Amino acid sequence: MDTEVRLDVRGLQPPEPLERVLAALSTLRDGQRVCMLIDRQPFPLYAILERDGFKYQTRALPDSLFEIFIWRGR
Repeated sequence: MDTEVRLDVRGLQPPEPLERVLAALSTLRDGQRVCMLIDRQPFPLYAILERDGFKYQTRALPDSLFEIFIWRGR
């Protein structure tokens, strides 16, 4: 089993990045996490993650990119 689901949503217009990450999260199994690469801070996503009990960590990368790791909270 792969422990990381990679999701590159750079360049996609809203709401497609949000729709794609939510679809990926709906299939997440225990021990897996999503690694999303996006070209802006997805502030609406953070509220949804907190509401639904997910944990996340955001890392700023060069060229105004963000890498966001998301996993199920315990």
